[in-house]
Amino acid sequence: MDFESRLKDLVKETEDIIYKYKPAEEGFAKTLYEAMNYSFTAGGKRLRPLIMHETFRAFGGEGDIVYPFMAALEMIHTYSLIHDDLPEMDNDDLRRGKPTNHVVYGQAMAVLAGDGLLNLAFETALKAGDGRRDEELARVFKALKVLAAKAGMNGMIGGQCVDVEAEKKNLTLSKEQLLYTYENKTAALLEASLMIGGILAGADDRAAGSLEKAGSNLGLAFQIQDDILDIESTDEELGKPVGSDEKNGKKTWISYSGLSEGKKDQAEMSEESLRILKSFYEDEIIKDADAFDFLQELIKSLVTRKS
Repeated sequence: MDFESRLKDLVKETEDIIYKYKPAEEGFAKTLYEAMNYSFTAGGKRLRPLIMHETFRAFGGEGDIVYPFMAALEMIHTYSLIHDDLPEMDNDDLRRGKPTNHVVYGQAMAVLAGDGLLNLAFETALKAGDGRRDEELARVFKALKVLAAKAGMNGMIGGQCVDVEAEKKNLTLSKEQLLYTYENKTAALLEASLMIGGILAGADDRAAGSLEKAGSNLGLAFQIQDDILDIESTDEELGKPVGSDEKNGKKTWISYSGLSEGKKDQAEMSEESLRILKSFYEDEIIKDADAFDFLQELIKSLVTRKS
């Protein structure tokens, strides 16, 4: 099976897993549950839970202990998008070709839907510990710590804070501040995907640290590729107007490095992420070569994408 066919199958498998944890649309708070599910089931690449599952498999993980964490991470990602789209944040009316949550349900309900998904994420992740033995419970606890840290004030939310403050106060981010936003707003949840998948499969602290570094490089390369596409792509390829960063006076990695150096930085970060992953194979830590090979191909596709 070629990469694209397998990717399509795995996205379907991922959605079948995570949708089992969405709230039932019933009771007095039915509107809240509908709003949560509206965004949670809106589609997308499902990259984070997919990466988590394939990492889990590559490290020899078996069973369903990873399933609640897959759903939890996608819930956190979805809540962040709902809040990002609000008028007080990015003020977007469309997300994946559909009206954004606040356009359909109103701003107050959109805030609650985001809050609901964030809380449901941790309720869901905790289900991974149900009926587990001591060793498995220890892995669940370690994974929960990673999930909370990467989603929190020193992770994704911290990155969003710097980004929003700069925009609202019309501040120019330094390259160090920009790196902080990229590392946290974009890379943190990708780090969590790799780390949690490995931890739940039994990866030790050293391996988890290496997975974190791989995720960091992946996230930075992913974001810099966005910056490159905003310059080099077309409206048709990208699915949105190109050149918007320069038009809006937004500082990007390319603003500081230039296009040529930015491409070089992006390639180096991509290669470093893949080099770290390859080291697991060389050290004979990888247990499922097929899952590992697909994981590498997926990462390559993300950092070389055209849209």
